[in-house]
Amino acid sequence: MKAWRVHDWCEPEQMSFEDIPAPEPGAGELRIRNHAAALNFFDILLIQGKYQTRPPRPFTPGSEVAGIVDAIGEGVTGFAVGDRVQAMATSGGYAECSIAPAAKSFRIPDAMSFEEAAAMIVIYQTSYFALTHRTQIKPGDWLLVHAAAGGVGLSATQIGQALGARVIATAGSEEKLKFCLSQGVEHALNYRDSGWVDAVKKITGRGADIIYDPVGGEVFDLSTKCIAPEGRLLVIGFAGGAIPSIAANRILLKNMSVGGVYWGGYLEHHPEYMAEAEAALIKMYEAGQIKPIVSESFELADAVAAMNALATRKTVAKVVLTM
Repeated sequence: MKAWRVHDWCEPEQMSFEDIPAPEPGAGELRIRNHAAALNFFDILLIQGKYQTRPPRPFTPGSEVAGIVDAIGEGVTGFAVGDRVQAMATSGGYAECSIAPAAKSFRIPDAMSFEEAAAMIVIYQTSYFALTHRTQIKPGDWLLVHAAAGGVGLSATQIGQALGARVIATAGSEEKLKFCLSQGVEHALNYRDSGWVDAVKKITGRGADIIYDPVGGEVFDLSTKCIAPEGRLLVIGFAGGAIPSIAANRILLKNMSVGGVYWGGYLEHHPEYMAEAEAALIKMYEAGQIKPIVSESFELADAVAAMNALATRKTVAKVVLTM
């Protein structure tokens, strides 16, 4: 089978596209003949050796796949060859076939495309965990979502609306603001214009009840100035590059809560959560409340171009490879 391989820490264009043997599933595993694989920004860091985990080399990057089950390992129940599934791959997703634990594989509805399915797991699970476990939305809450045109921000926007929140989106360009408005948010603000802080206060009258921040840096700092009393500030990540800090007196004076959202870490201690969350998300999808959006797709052989498109941050929603 064809697969992208990383033999040493490098830039994406230095990966090699090789023929390697198709992997065999072990006990508790499925082999999936991939039809789509999603890209995530952490894939680039992984290839460069800059991510918090560093896999043994050579390895194939990519973790989210969707396709057809074509082999089943010992002890697996509940799946059959030919099932349409989405999964978290352990053998890498930038390949024609991937191995995935059955416990992290899920059947997908007939109406869901493989591209949608591959683009769904990480971002929607993260946002569902954030908005239903790390905090809970009440109907009518003001939810401020930063970088709302990106995959993770879009998922928070859709889930927040499904749970009854009123959503204010931020993004960094006029094109992305228009995209956010097309997703039904009530207001879209440019976070490169510092006036967004006063705009949030004016729109809400008291500040945002929940702030969803995958950006960090200055955006995080300014968010503490427009959060409502007893508001919840959710730390998703640091796409802006800088890891911020916060003065504890701000937390005290506003009775605010600052909560970390580390979905992967939570799964290490609560592995059953992934299936519970995915079942809820599939119901939301079937009800038309959420819909993964793929802005660009590339053939597997064009993975480097796909990663460059992702790295420039000019894309919206998700980028996927197709097989």
